[in-house]
Amino acid sequence: MSPHIMMIMVFSLITGTLITISSSHWLLAWVGLEINTFAILPLMTQKYYPRAMEAATKYFIIQTTATTMLLFASVSNAWSLGQWEIQQLNHPLPLTMISIALALKLGLAPMHAWFPETLQGLSLPTGLILATWQKLAPLALMLQLPAGNSLIFTSLGLLSIIMGGWGGLNQTQLRKILGYSSVAHLGWMILILQYMPMLTFMAFTVYTILTLSMFLTFWYNKTNSINALSTSWSKTPIISAMSPLILLSLGGLPPLTGFLPKWMILSELTKQELMMTATVAALSTLLSLYFYLRLSYAIALTTPPNNLPTTLPWRINFLQPTTPLAISTVVSLCLLPLSPTILVFFLN
Repeated sequence: MSPHIMMIMVFSLITGTLITISSSHWLLAWVGLEINTFAILPLMTQKYYPRAMEAATKYFIIQTTATTMLLFASVSNAWSLGQWEIQQLNHPLPLTMISIALALKLGLAPMHAWFPETLQGLSLPTGLILATWQKLAPLALMLQLPAGNSLIFTSLGLLSIIMGGWGGLNQTQLRKILGYSSVAHLGWMILILQYMPMLTFMAFTVYTILTLSMFLTFWYNKTNSINALSTSWSKTPIISAMSPLILLSLGGLPPLTGFLPKWMILSELTKQELMMTATVAALSTLLSLYFYLRLSYAIALTTPPNNLPTTLPWRINFLQPTTPLAISTVVSLCLLPLSPTILVFFLN
């Protein structure tokens, strides 16, 4: 792809998200979502092979369906109540429809099946954009929705945590595993959205840092499957030593950074007297922890098999700068002692 076209697409991607985040009118938010969707499609198909075209087609159909549902619901609300403002969505039917449309755009369970399949067909840098930046605009719209559909959000959150852990158990492709991990983490964010929105923003920030570390690790290692991970130790020993710790941080184990959002979300759910919801969410995280441990075992404790169906590189030439990986790895592992400062920054 031409550098000028790439610059235009990236600029449009950022502009569409910023339009949606800053808008208070449903039509303007819809325009931002459409710009955002159309800007990422050329990035998905810049390497022209059938799997990428399939992923881009799936993504286009799903996103168009969700934005059409969102537009229909907002028009219905304007017709019923005469209101186009996002925070004036008071009719229960359009509110439910928009919640489902945004859940479909985010890839929340039970509308999550498209996300791991789409992620599997993309390159790791484009997949990183899809798993992090593309979640920002729908989350910003969900944050602005009026209270009153907490049952829907709680159901979507718990189901996403369960399905995100359950779906990743039997996967061997790393991009699909990261896709199901994204579904599970989004479940935690949606679970607390109605009670403390700033905790959702903090959980999204921590998730973005941890996911950036894992995507960059797999990108630098040139690995796409669990079998390929077993050769990481001989190629990049330092990255292979850090990767299990990042995976355990994604799983939410103390004393790593990933423990902070889960700890605070469980604490807030307990304050809201939702002990059963907190218990189910905490137990469901064990499913995700299983495949994080499986990846950690493949990276650090196995030797490469002799009968791989593909040829793997035995040495990595680092053509990309490793500074982003170094910074994100340190933040992923060492941020928990600064949790009082982080909480003051996010919750005040």
